[in-house]
Amino acid sequence: MRANRRLEVLHGRSRRLPAWLAGPGSPDRVEIVEIETAETVLFWDREPREANRMVRALRADLVALEVEDFLAKWSAVAPEEA
Repeated sequence: MRANRRLEVLHGRSRRLPAWLAGPGSPDRVEIVEIETAETVLFWDREPREANRMVRALRADLVALEVEDFLAKWSAVAPEEA
């Protein structure tokens, strides 16, 4: 089963400004949530521009990969990487 059928990406912003205007010190929250239980499976805090890039990559992988492959790939990404 494709990952996008069981998992969802949530991107929480810590400011009202767009990413390109955001200053340092206001990280965005990126979460992978299981749709059925609404439980957070993976979680990262990222600078706004990094978070935008990460969310695009996560969404592309959700469509392309199976659930197990997706979780294996993104579980290896440490909170300070990506």
